[in-house]
Amino acid sequence: MLALVEHLAKSLVDQPEAVKVTQVEDGSDIVIHLTVAPDDMGKVIGKQGRIAKAIRTVVKAAAVKENKHVTVEIMQ
Repeated sequence: MLALVEHLAKSLVDQPEAVKVTQVEDGSDIVIHLTVAPDDMGKVIGKQGRIAKAIRTVVKAAAVKENKHVTVEIMQ
């Protein structure tokens, strides 16, 4: 999941070297924290949060195969 979020985020932003992805696991629950450069925040969130929602949807679909519950949080 971590690599998937990192790949998606790096392909969206202008400063891919500033992308940081961390993961916190608690049993079958996983929280992924995504941090990007302040200038790229709008590109990751998108208009009305559409891109952020799409990222979360793709990650949740991948998590279903592993019987995990994944939450993606975009940090400032």
